Amino acid sequence: MSSAEHEPVALLFQATPPPEIDGIRKPMKPGGYSDSGADIAHALRAAGVPVLTPRASPDPTQALDWVFPDTAEGIAQALDGGARVLWANTVLFSGHPLESVAGKGVRVVGQHPARVDRYDDKWLTNEVLRAGGCPVPASTLVALDEGPSTLALDSLTDARLEQGGLRFPLVVKPIRGRGSEGVRLVTSLSELKSYAAGLLAARDAAGHPRYGQRLMLEQFLPGTEVTLTVMPPGAYRIDGAERTFAEHWSLPAVRRFNHHEGIAPYNGVVAVVNNSVRISDAERQAPAMRNLEEWCAVAARKVGALAPIRIDCRSSEDGAFFLFDLNMKPNMTGAGRPGREDQDSLCSMAAAGVGWSYQELLLNMLRQAWRFA
Repeated sequence: MSSAEHEPVALLFQATPPPEIDGIRKPMKPGGYSDSGADIAHALRAAGVPVLTPRASPDPTQALDWVFPDTAEGIAQALDGGARVLWANTVLFSGHPLESVAGKGVRVVGQHPARVDRYDDKWLTNEVLRAGGCPVPASTLVALDEGPSTLALDSLTDARLEQGGLRFPLVVKPIRGRGSEGVRLVTSLSELKSYAAGLLAARDAAGHPRYGQRLMLEQFLPGTEVTLTVMPPGAYRIDGAERTFAEHWSLPAVRRFNHHEGIAPYNGVVAVVNNSVRISDAERQAPAMRNLEEWCAVAARKVGALAPIRIDCRSSEDGAFFLFDLNMKPNMTGAGRPGREDQDSLCSMAAAGVGWSYQELLLNMLRQAWRFA
């Protein structure tokens, strides 16, 4: 595909701190996803897509040579340079500077900022999915003080947890977390109270609560863990032919293994190629997996996904799968730049199941760019 067939693209990375929402400020990723942004830009340029970069001759080993900050100034610089598509490889929110391009004919690869703002809240998202009939694990909210929808940490007892369908082991997780940061499996009431109190007391460099003032407490699922990448409706190139999907659709699941104390480690600590494998075609045809793909597509519709999302799922003792974490901005690293050979993401691993290389995944994502009206 020649550059004449594509509008100029600019990659954005996270330089704008997310606001505090309901007492919670989502932690910024060190580097602001500039590593994956550079991977994307490098791969697109290699495919013949005109990619604008801050430096005229970007060094493949220097991530910041390839990406623009997602600030008002960075976005203006990209547009002044001729970008007509902004690839929002960043954490969006209502009021994000990206909203300034509305009505200017610019297209976006990524989610709508207001939807990310809403569905980055794991508790709210689970409630929306549960109301939509999706299988999600039992959960509750805990805080230092009792509230209309929260249980006070000091008041927790085994009996009170069981009233909400919760029995140890349980998973403690931040409501607006990043990856598996702050997520921990706890096996007793004393461990739960000690660990949760530590999270609630944690502060970031500016003195703000690092994980907010409320935490999620969720039933642990001891079975198989898989993660599904869900694509938005649109026209795609698969096996050399165009195929149109009227609804959201799932790529083949990727199975996770080698968990650390029951939790899949953050990919910045353990590369996913070392603890994940795409399921076989035969496994994908199993009724439980076909049902799971359908539920994940339903979930993507519920959150109005305009770009790929990733949904982590686990099975219970009886083999039934549950959706336990919906990620509106999945990691999109990929091999290509020097020293990045082991940096395939879970999404790119899933894409190989429909015959896509990392480059082809990105080109198909680019085909779904939407105009910010």
